[in-house]
Amino acid sequence: MRKILLAVLFVMLCASISFSDSAKIGMLIPVGLDEAGVREWTEKIAELEGKSEIFTNENEIIFYENLTSMLMALQAGQIDRIALSSMPARYIAARNENLNYIDNHHNAIIGYSLAVPESKRAMLMGINLAIFDMKADGTLTRLMRKYMLELGSNDPEPVTMPVFHGEETLKIAVTGDLPAMDCILANGAPAGFNTAFLAELSKRIKKNFELVSISTGARESALTSGRVDMLFWTRSVYNDKGERMPFPLDNFTGVAISEPYLLDSRAALELKK
Repeated sequence: MRKILLAVLFVMLCASISFSDSAKIGMLIPVGLDEAGVREWTEKIAELEGKSEIFTNENEIIFYENLTSMLMALQAGQIDRIALSSMPARYIAARNENLNYIDNHHNAIIGYSLAVPESKRAMLMGINLAIFDMKADGTLTRLMRKYMLELGSNDPEPVTMPVFHGEETLKIAVTGDLPAMDCILANGAPAGFNTAFLAELSKRIKKNFELVSISTGARESALTSGRVDMLFWTRSVYNDKGERMPFPLDNFTGVAISEPYLLDSRAALELKK
């Protein structure tokens, strides 16, 4: 089990839900943001959402490299809440009777995109076109419903990647840390929306995809070291017009990102009293 990487004090809004008590909040570690950067990020989020609540610096935010260690810390009482986006939080709560899903009814502003090294930016042209088409023809909506929204407490099903003989193979990093959006089953097999979306994308751009399992905390090193060619998800912020704002939650350097394939709101989990 990986150790907790970092603990800092800052405005509660960063925890993806609004509380004013001195709670310990777990988050999946972002990329490229130090304490000052996270403080600035929370301020910009508050401005974007028009929030007027007063927050204190009493909340301790503890960053984790992966979902498993964060959930274990919650169950052990080491933290009070977990900050996630809405779809993963709903899925986890549906499968754990002792967890409460907390929804503050925020707008969907966290966008999930594919990320590639800047040197491979050109490949995003075909990927973005495929994402636009998948939105326009309803494919993305259908995949989200089948592999996330309508799962309930059921396990997501894996989808087999197509094979194109003689075509390039790209290694895609998946984490399993945002089920059922990014899900890895107990047997180690990726499953659910990540496999469904990537299989459809593979068909449309005629590239082979090999899925590589990593933790959230290893995303930057996996991409910059060349271990993988692409990350399945990186997080940016979008306004209500769908425009990307210049303050991403994952602040990579030397990375190009695709158009978002999913927008989600912010939520949290806590143990039932």
